[in-house]
Amino acid sequence: MQTLLAQFAQLAPVLQTVIGLAVLALVAFAVDWLIKHVLLRLAAPFLDARSKTADRGVARLAKVIPLLVVSRGIELVPYVPADLDSVIIAVARCCIVLAVAMAISKSLDYLEELYRRRPEARARPIKGYLQVLKIVVYCAAAILGIAVLIGESPLLLLSGLGAMAAVLMLVFKDTILSLVASVQLSSNDMLRVGDWIEMPGMNADGDVIDIALHTVKVQNFDKTITTIPTHMLISDSFRNWRGMQDAGGRRIKRSLSLDQNSIRFLTEEQVADLNRFRVLQPYLSAKRSEIEEWNTREVSGDINPVNARRLTNIGTFRAYVIAWLRAHPRVASKGFTLMVRQLEPTAQGLPLEIYCFTGTTDWAEYEAIQSDLFDHLIAILPEFGLRLFQQPSGLDLGALVARPDKADAPSA
Repeated sequence: MQTLLAQFAQLAPVLQTVIGLAVLALVAFAVDWLIKHVLLRLAAPFLDARSKTADRGVARLAKVIPLLVVSRGIELVPYVPADLDSVIIAVARCCIVLAVAMAISKSLDYLEELYRRRPEARARPIKGYLQVLKIVVYCAAAILGIAVLIGESPLLLLSGLGAMAAVLMLVFKDTILSLVASVQLSSNDMLRVGDWIEMPGMNADGDVIDIALHTVKVQNFDKTITTIPTHMLISDSFRNWRGMQDAGGRRIKRSLSLDQNSIRFLTEEQVADLNRFRVLQPYLSAKRSEIEEWNTREVSGDINPVNARRLTNIGTFRAYVIAWLRAHPRVASKGFTLMVRQLEPTAQGLPLEIYCFTGTTDWAEYEAIQSDLFDHLIAILPEFGLRLFQQPSGLDLGALVARPDKADAPSA
């Protein structure tokens, strides 16, 4: 050994420096290889097998040891210029600071993964808060790294930040706004991952798939992704359909425009014919008793029917729709509003609005139920002597022109 050292001492200084740097590099690589392929594999059973983030965090932290070997071992290499020695030590220490910061960042990612496994994670995500901590960690690492490179105290750099406060506020304006918005969204439980939101101003209509510090990602129903700045959800309005989903029912609010010329009183024969509808029998029985009692009391002896109360086809149809909806297995009635009402008559007919809730919130099932309901109601209208209002089409006008009685009519 002494012979080798003596021979090494007889070599030229430059050659000694090159050999020393090569040996230092080999030792650093050997230490890095041992940590990766030996120590980390031995530690693998003690880490979380369900996540690779913990492994990556430990691997980032393990980078510190080879860098320490370089920063300490460079002093043992002979004939290295003092300036070069200081630069290598400063760069190695700066890399150590960066490795520690990256390890802390991965630890925060692992903390978020652990939190997402909890049942309350969907209601109160912490991703935005952890991103703020990452910004703080990387800012601190940047200050320490610059301080190491220039060989000054970090306090000297911090003292100069006061003059840069206005610049920093301008640079991090969006981050500050997003942080405040994230706190408000989380504390007020305004938004969760999985919520269906609608924000026409941002062309967003779909499910929230990610809530981050700066952005909220919404997957629209056409499978496109809309990215919304987090602070826009506070400054602008949006609709959250979570209440509908939690209630378990989705509203149907649609009108049938009836031809007002088809509305009339019912004769006794027509009332008797409508009595074959099972859901109408309780209504007809109670209504006929009520009307007969009123007519006997108020218009007794008056033979003019205009002074008496009578059933109408539209009123009976409304009663039928209400009774039929209450008996329908896919319409939710308990705890939900169910009504059929007339709206103001228009030039397009008399709107009869059906207001009820389906027993499901699934979009496809909801549309199928709604279509089935109105298929039946439109088809059953003629049984009550009612017609839907419809603008005349070219076919209607053609049939009118082709009528023989019109052709034979004298010209003006």
